[in-house]
Amino acid sequence: MRNFTITMLLFLSGLLGLNAQNVVKGVVINSDSEKPMQGVSVSVKEVNISSSTNASGTFTLNGLPNGRQIVTVILNGYETQNFPVELSGKTVDLGTIFMYEDLSEDQDLSTITITDDELSSDESAADNISGLLQASRDIYLRTAAFEWSSSFYRVRGLDSENGKVLINGIEMNKLYNGRPQWSNWGGLNDVVRNQEFSNGLTPSNYTFGGVLGSTNINTRASEYREGARISYASSNRSYNHRLMAMYASGLMENGWAITASGSKRYADEGFVDGTLYNAHSIFISLEKQINDKHSLNFTTIQAQNRRGKSAANTQEVYDIKGIKYNPYWGYQNGKIRNSRVKRVDEPIIMLNHYWNIGENTTLNTGVAYQFGEIGNSRLDFNGGSDPSPTYWRNLPSAHLSLLVNDAPDFEKAYKSLIKFQNDGQINWTDLYAANEKSGDNGRFALYEDRNDDKQLTVNTILNTELTENITLNGSLEYRRLDSENFAYILDLMGATGYLDINKFGDPSKNNFQNDLLNPNRIARKGDRFKYNYNLESEVYGGFTQLQFKYNKVDFYLAGSAHNTTHQREGLYQNGVFPGNSSDPEVPNSLGKSKKLDFFSYGTKAGLTYKISGRHLLDFNGGYITKAPSIRNSFANSRSNNLTVADASFLENEKIMSFDASYILRTPFITSRLTGYYTGIQDATDIAFFFISGNNLFIQEIVTGIDKKHLGAELGIEAQITPTIKLKAAANIGQYTYDNNPNVVLTSEISKESSNLGFDKRGVKDYGKASLKDYKVASGPQKAYSFGFEYRDPDYWFVGVTGNYLDEAYIDPSPIKRTESFVADDGQLFPGFDPVLARELLAQEKFDSYFTLNAIGGKTWKVGDNKYIGVFASISNILDKEYKTGGYEQGRTANYELERNDQASGSPLFGSKYWYGRGATYFLNINYRF
Repeated sequence: MRNFTITMLLFLSGLLGLNAQNVVKGVVINSDSEKPMQGVSVSVKEVNISSSTNASGTFTLNGLPNGRQIVTVILNGYETQNFPVELSGKTVDLGTIFMYEDLSEDQDLSTITITDDELSSDESAADNISGLLQASRDIYLRTAAFEWSSSFYRVRGLDSENGKVLINGIEMNKLYNGRPQWSNWGGLNDVVRNQEFSNGLTPSNYTFGGVLGSTNINTRASEYREGARISYASSNRSYNHRLMAMYASGLMENGWAITASGSKRYADEGFVDGTLYNAHSIFISLEKQINDKHSLNFTTIQAQNRRGKSAANTQEVYDIKGIKYNPYWGYQNGKIRNSRVKRVDEPIIMLNHYWNIGENTTLNTGVAYQFGEIGNSRLDFNGGSDPSPTYWRNLPSAHLSLLVNDAPDFEKAYKSLIKFQNDGQINWTDLYAANEKSGDNGRFALYEDRNDDKQLTVNTILNTELTENITLNGSLEYRRLDSENFAYILDLMGATGYLDINKFGDPSKNNFQNDLLNPNRIARKGDRFKYNYNLESEVYGGFTQLQFKYNKVDFYLAGSAHNTTHQREGLYQNGVFPGNSSDPEVPNSLGKSKKLDFFSYGTKAGLTYKISGRHLLDFNGGYITKAPSIRNSFANSRSNNLTVADASFLENEKIMSFDASYILRTPFITSRLTGYYTGIQDATDIAFFFISGNNLFIQEIVTGIDKKHLGAELGIEAQITPTIKLKAAANIGQYTYDNNPNVVLTSEISKESSNLGFDKRGVKDYGKASLKDYKVASGPQKAYSFGFEYRDPDYWFVGVTGNYLDEAYIDPSPIKRTESFVADDGQLFPGFDPVLARELLAQEKFDSYFTLNAIGGKTWKVGDNKYIGVFASISNILDKEYKTGGYEQGRTANYELERNDQASGSPLFGSKYWYGRGATYFLNINYRF
């Protein structure tokens, strides 16, 4: 009986120990201000239990197992703190925890080799998604953003339109093309640091997101660290100088908080010749906490940006002039003047109401209004030849190519070479001289392609903890865009007027008139001309999401639904497309188009299985339909109302994506290995070019595009010693076209187009393009990185990383892969050689390359809450020349033309390329107080 009693007591005490509630609690305080800190992450990694501090800085961790555990307290910008605790069925109070600023982490996000010219490029081949990744702490994603961005590397080979960017929960992606306009908040690095990133399909509390994830930028004034910061940066990338200042009051006793920032960035020219840069940015956030439940936050952002653009060039041009060459500029009165300047000025005004409905429920309602203008300047010419120095007649190949010559003329080619070597820039003096005596019939004009947008967005986001384990997220949104699009005369260069006509038109048929309502109009400086139309778009919808979190398994389910409409309204009656009241199939340029209406939806789900606190398995999958953007909905919106649906067919893009990851987290090694697959169906793309041999301007519409993106990505960090960290990342991808899409060309309604087989609408169906298994031009499909970082306890650090990038490809021309390339009216071209044809159509693979990058910095504490920091980076130390992208020209769209053009070895209409920068630097000095 005695032994039995002892055994039962031991058994019951064991049960009590197992079921006892272990609790760890504490209060987190800022060491400088001694104010409570909200949003600090507190976790016990071994068992994957975590929490965050509330407005009073307190936290509680429940349900912890018995034994020795490590409680970790983390907040970006502060030193991570670890507290060992021994748990045995009781509450452990850690008391007050002081958070100290991590001076070694004082790195400026602008040190990424991401600049506005990369993030806001006008060419799809230069599309860059790296801005989405800045907030990520994942080593692979940070490598993609910091190390590979200069190569225009795309995560999983996907465009930036597949990721969402939000400010205070309000989406910033443009309705025109689906991409974020990064320059709308450029130069405001200090105040856009508060970011929450969701990778891939993983859940976000703010949006359904895309297959690349989402980034929410938080601009609540009360959530900025109190203090001020002034910095100066010098670089030879896009700008040479940057001055930036920022002040945050923190939450004051009267319930108000204010944060303000401003910057100036400037360069006469960046790394590429003639690329001026002039930008001013200002930011103000003002918050009033009315009471514990309600807060209002007003945010305004204005980022004016003016930068000189650079061109993609043929290899012939680069061989003669080098990778810094840019044909868009020339000297005027001894100063650089660029003819292609992109100007962005689109202020954002935003008001958010934050409502703490209850202890576990919040509602964020926002209204945003964005307005302003984007202008892209260029030269127009009614008389004389194209003033571009790289116009094909100005190059040596114009005298060598059998495309336009019976035999090569080496003497003329040599003279052209010498002239291009010695000059090769726009001659502004000649343009002014030609115009000075032209009066109202100017031969040249400098104008802007303008779009003046007004966009209203209203949304509301609900977050509520239904139970201790279940969270509900949901939102409703409405967006409306009204966009004015027109050409605008900037400079008549000595003339008094400019005849508003289409120089390629036929005067006898009136189709040379840009506006039949005002024939032969003389346009003055400041006038609209050439084209003038409005675009309207509306989107409404929402998403809902459930997140479940348990000891061994976390999972989520989410769904979204949206309705999208697009419509064009022409304000000019174009002479080429005057309309035909008796035949509605003939495109009209004046009045409203049919309204395009799309319903799209998405579903996704994911699961994280915790083998242990150190070993996790993560799975995500989703199916998303995406409405076509405005850009891909109209064949040529500048000229007429013809929709892509009228010319071919237009459907929602369909995306199926899934990934599986193994995640390892130990005190010394953190890593993630992911396999991924994304299938895209029914995508649409539109390209524009002239057909060789005549003056037809062509729109190449490719519909029903299927793509397949699959691969594996790896990121690993190893803390070898307290001061030395090794890091490595890799991606092995394969991104290919998965079908043969349909190609339709549209052009003007004319005798010339009719002779080439275009119908009464100016449309010709070229059938299928044999693109299946061609590589998608999406930057390097294989990338590897290895580096080390040394962080000294005395707050200085240095790091070096080597990167190897491979398997980047040219963007193939679809029209060259149709049957029309090999046959004319069903008959093979004379002398057709199938072996040579395969060689001509082989997709160009760019050379692989290795780059070496280095960073370093030092921070000094110079007084109470006062710090001076220096940061420097050198990219491409070895000054390696490499291609970042390019595309085949469509002008030589059949076998005969392409064969003759390639025969000389210096093709007249060869592929055009972008090159990466050579060795560049960035230096930043800042003072915080």
